[in-house]
Amino acid sequence: MKQLFFLALFFLIDSRSVAQSIRFAFVTDTHVGAPETAAEDLQRTVNDINALPGIDFVVVTGDVTDFGTEQELNTAKRILDGLTKKWYIFPGNHDTKWSENGCNSFRKVFGSERFAFDFGNYRFIGCGSGPNMRMSPGLVAREDVLWLRSEVEKLKGSDRPVIFMNHYPLDDALANWYLLIDDLKKTNIQATLCGHGHANQAMDAEGIPATMGRSNLRAKDAVGGYNLVTIRNDTMTFSVRTPSVGPVEGRTEAPWRTVLLQNHRFRQDSKHYPRPSYQLNERYANVQAVWEKQDSSDIGAGIIADKTTCFYPNTRGQLVALSLTDGSVKWRLATEGKIYSTPAILKNRLVVASTDGTIYCLDKRNGKLNWKVETGKPIVACPLIDGNVVYMGSSEGKFRALSLKDGSEQWTFGDVHGFVESVPIADKQKIYFGSWGSTFYALDKKTGQPAWTWTNGKSRNFSPAAGIPLLTNGRIFLQTPDRTVTALDATNGREIWKTNQHKGFEASGLSEDGSLVYVKCMTDTIWALSTRSDSPQPAWFVNCNYGYEISPSPIIERDGIIFIPTDDGVLYAVDRQTRRVNWAHKLSNAMVNRIFPLGNREVLITTMDGKVARLQVTVK
Repeated sequence: MKQLFFLALFFLIDSRSVAQSIRFAFVTDTHVGAPETAAEDLQRTVNDINALPGIDFVVVTGDVTDFGTEQELNTAKRILDGLTKKWYIFPGNHDTKWSENGCNSFRKVFGSERFAFDFGNYRFIGCGSGPNMRMSPGLVAREDVLWLRSEVEKLKGSDRPVIFMNHYPLDDALANWYLLIDDLKKTNIQATLCGHGHANQAMDAEGIPATMGRSNLRAKDAVGGYNLVTIRNDTMTFSVRTPSVGPVEGRTEAPWRTVLLQNHRFRQDSKHYPRPSYQLNERYANVQAVWEKQDSSDIGAGIIADKTTCFYPNTRGQLVALSLTDGSVKWRLATEGKIYSTPAILKNRLVVASTDGTIYCLDKRNGKLNWKVETGKPIVACPLIDGNVVYMGSSEGKFRALSLKDGSEQWTFGDVHGFVESVPIADKQKIYFGSWGSTFYALDKKTGQPAWTWTNGKSRNFSPAAGIPLLTNGRIFLQTPDRTVTALDATNGREIWKTNQHKGFEASGLSEDGSLVYVKCMTDTIWALSTRSDSPQPAWFVNCNYGYEISPSPIIERDGIIFIPTDDGVLYAVDRQTRRVNWAHKLSNAMVNRIFPLGNREVLITTMDGKVARLQVTVK
């Protein structure tokens, strides 16, 4: 009788092990749109997955497209809709950084930007990571951080095993990696998966077994590939799968990675891991926040102010007005899309655009609508108010001049290549702006007719689009992502000089007197170049020791102080006269947006992860 009992128990345990066996396809970095073979590689993978028996579901972990365009997203969706298995997806930095739709269309096309579901005994949780719209280190959006916390809260008191997925590895290449890890360790987290690196790699996320998957692209091979992940008997294995192509059969390689799935009991772990340091603020203790706030979403644009109120947009689609005195909310305008447009003010009128496709003109005192213009396409560009005219680019190949009074169209230029992201500049005759079509435009202010165009002749990734162009002494200065500063004659677009000696990325600035252009180098240093010379003439430099730096947030000078925002949440202030760092302050570990000096040793600052503050510097 005992033998029958133990035999029955054995078969019961074995059947449960078989029933709990899970097999899924781990697909990442498909980059539809570039190279030309990316869509074909994805189609082959879809066909291959459909032909394989025993696949329970599919995960696609970011960089689905190369540039996040509507066309690329729809192409990827059409191919993935061919899957006969359930599939889950979230975006990566390529889907969000160069997004003509302001990171809105991914959710519209695919139905979601994150997932959480149960399969077998496991809870699978996944969300994407940017940077969203602005070049900087990886960042999980504030909204997704709060969403993950809500998912963790649902698991409170449960020992259900968790598998987490993100596009980036959970390390310091992701600006807020520690927030995710600290929350995940409140659960029975057993493994994490990611893409981004395009190569299979065994990793460790502060004690959590982590695995990076190969890109779906073929690269130098004849065929692309993906990973098959199998969970059986508390073990997770990863095997590369090469899809079938024509008469050539696909193959599944032997497992290259095996992870023991177990409860690590992190809540009982006393080990400490490195976290962002704010010791800099102790060194410059004379810099303090008059007030500081945390928004519930990301902030991907600059802040502006008048004498009593400051205004900033967020990715919840709101324009928020705060009291300068204490940071209390005066009013909010809710739109139907994320806002990456830095607003502009003239007298009582405030203009801002949303990715809901609408340009809004508000009464800055109360947020009431004066007028709006619906374009039908998302807008990520920033307005310029010049006289009684609003100038603004768009994502639909158009650049508009609108009446500030009522929004009526003065003219529209309809031949813009790529989308417009930054703010234009103007002189008495022309309006100037760049686009993500590798082109810089000069239009007649009265008619909108092109006066001249310039291109660096490089791919769209190196376009004169993210940085704010600078205009002084009849010259335009452009800092482009190919590490080059170019000086153009504003009259005809002729190149006066160019240099890549100082290795800036997208950020630059102009001195108050217009005599110097400041280049924010990608490592530690700002350079000051003469704006009047006929060749690139460095005047001086300051080593700020800010480290590696790629954010597009511009350098601004006010009252002899040069403000340098960085991508790790630090604002540096350099005294122009002494050419030394006067002070620095770390508000966050995420990118500092375009700042707004108030004068009298005060400045307004926002960060990509939703921090807002009014800083004050006291004299030592």
